[in-house]
Amino acid sequence: MSPSFLYLGMFFGCLGMGCCVYGRRQRALIPLLCGLLLIVVPYFISNSFVPAAAGVALATLPFFTGV
Repeated sequence: MSPSFLYLGMFFGCLGMGCCVYGRRQRALIPLLCGLLLIVVPYFISNSFVPAAAGVALATLPFFTGV
């Protein structure tokens, strides 16, 4: 594990926690699911670039869907 992987995992995990809280309080399904996926994705992928790309895609998905 490299330091960049740990920092990316921590950053996207915190962002995912915020999306989960927002999605649960607003009863919005897309931010809730994106938040859960942002929390879980770093556990299954060991490369540093793939979680970064997946995290950016999942973090911007609620903005493009209009939620």
